[in-house]
Amino acid sequence: MAVYEDWDTVRAAQVIEEFTHLEGAAMPILHAVQETFGYVPDPVIPMIAERLNLSRAEVYGVVTFYHDFRREPPGRHVVKLCAAEACQSMGGKALAAHAEARLGVAMGETSDDGTVTLEPIYCLGLCACAPAAMVDGRLMGRLDESSIDDIAASIRNERGA
Repeated sequence: MAVYEDWDTVRAAQVIEEFTHLEGAAMPILHAVQETFGYVPDPVIPMIAERLNLSRAEVYGVVTFYHDFRREPPGRHVVKLCAAEACQSMGGKALAAHAEARLGVAMGETSDDGTVTLEPIYCLGLCACAPAAMVDGRLMGRLDESSIDDIAASIRNERGA
């Protein structure tokens, strides 16, 4: 389970400053912002644009183009199910439907209680171990309904349900 800092303009400025010396600093800055806050808050976009002498549209375009960037805070647990071809060919679509049912949240959404975010991801590099997932940053391969049930149970136990 990842622990993120609450949004803070001063902290965001510190994170931005750490990477401004890099060539093509926008991507490293956006990744660092997301690692710090769990997502890329709207107020950070003009901060990055100004510091890198880019337009707000350019920074926004990067955030919205790449699937890995979140624009809303994630749940305390993040379950990313691979939606690439190898995992789909090994039953990934049915497994995703099973995960939605067991976790009680639709793909691309966060549960109302903020416990879990379920996201598609496009290739984890575990094609030989398909279907695959990343749960709270930990890679998992050869998933089946039983392993999804185990993931859901551990999250449910935290919820106290």
